[in-house]
Amino acid sequence: MDLLRSLPIGLYLEQPQTWLHKLDPRVKLIWLMSFLTTYILANNLWRVVLVVVLIIITLIARIPRRVWQQQMGWLLTLCFFVLVLLAISPDGLGIKYQPRLPSNQQVLTEKSASTLSTPAPLSTNKQQGYQYVLFDKGPVKVTRRSLDLAISVSTMVFTLIYSSNLYLLTTAPEEITAALESLMQPLRRLKLPVTEITLTLTLSLRFIPLVLEEIQNLIRSVMTRAINWKKLGLKGAVKVWMLIAERLLENLLLRAEQMASAMMVRGFTSPSTHRVQWHDLRLRRGDWLAIATLILFWGVRLVIGTEV
Repeated sequence: MDLLRSLPIGLYLEQPQTWLHKLDPRVKLIWLMSFLTTYILANNLWRVVLVVVLIIITLIARIPRRVWQQQMGWLLTLCFFVLVLLAISPDGLGIKYQPRLPSNQQVLTEKSASTLSTPAPLSTNKQQGYQYVLFDKGPVKVTRRSLDLAISVSTMVFTLIYSSNLYLLTTAPEEITAALESLMQPLRRLKLPVTEITLTLTLSLRFIPLVLEEIQNLIRSVMTRAINWKKLGLKGAVKVWMLIAERLLENLLLRAEQMASAMMVRGFTSPSTHRVQWHDLRLRRGDWLAIATLILFWGVRLVIGTEV
């Protein structure tokens, strides 16, 4: 069991270097914010378009199939179940829909003919194809409102999770913090500790693999001891897992202390006076092309994605 491979969500892909890796992290961050905000007050057509765009970007970026196949597969499965469950759930209106015209058109025709003294040409007053209840068979009932809500929620779940994961997959933690520090420079006028915030974020992103590694080591140590959980019972099992959680916390605090000691030895006593510039942030030709595409992206959003 390898958590670092079985749970690759949020981890950085070092090799191979795709064209997404080479983009400026600030441009990628703005693209990420666009994906996370354009679905607000948007119609379902645009939300489905966002899902399709994310999948197309993954394919044309030539990210290895072994990396995105499992992540996208599980996420699409989750979104499909969300779509089905919300579609068959009550729509919350609490009304009983009834067609405006009777299902038997002959009754309406006979009544109109008996009340009119002078016969007039009858028009076939049929419905225009609109139905609020799309499917109603047994306990399963799908209405337009429930289906609309199901599409909205399922696409938003996919967009939120996968766009963030794609950004973390193609952007190193140091690049993320460098981009945030560059974009947060105007906040220095408000005397906000921008450097301290970005340094803390860098350490937290670097700490995630250490947490997974400690959990993996503890699980392996429990498996090698071949504990008979049936003989322990519920109380004994809870006691064992509490000891494991305590040991995990001790190991993580020890790792944090070692990291702090390493930084102090290397002179990181103050983030403002001991700064390391990991990346030279410069906009290149590909970045300007991405910015132009982003402007076109927002234009399409305003044209076809606005909710009426």
